[in-house]
Amino acid sequence: VLMCYHNIYRSYSWLGGHADGEIDLLKVALKEAKEESSLTSIAPVTEEIFSLESLTVNGHIKRGEYVSSHLHLNLTYLLQADEREVLHIKEDENSSLKWFTFEEALKASTEEWFVERIYPKLNEKVKRYFARR
Repeated sequence: VLMCYHNIYRSYSWLGGHADGEIDLLKVALKEAKEESSLTSIAPVTEEIFSLESLTVNGHIKRGEYVSSHLHLNLTYLLQADEREVLHIKEDENSSLKWFTFEEALKASTEEWFVERIYPKLNEKVKRYFARR
């Protein structure tokens, strides 16, 4: 699992971003993953939405501006990449990129809700997906 150390939340988390009006959400997921990691080998395992969550985001400072509490509708796509490819951080968003095992990823994140509910659900779903293949 590739995760970035997210500067705003001070935690390792999945790569991603906002759609900003783009209707092709897989295209957004690929663009954001490439921008945040510099990986060029990223490709979808499947073009179907892998998971959908409604997430609360507490108020925070972003680029010097206060952003009030809000909801994120989070769509997850299952992507793959060559883990031997060199990673480069996106300095305005993250300060580290690292490949983790499923178990290591749970320990790397400090976001309780994700560690207790979201990441275990996604990890199990990935395992089931590949077990069927």
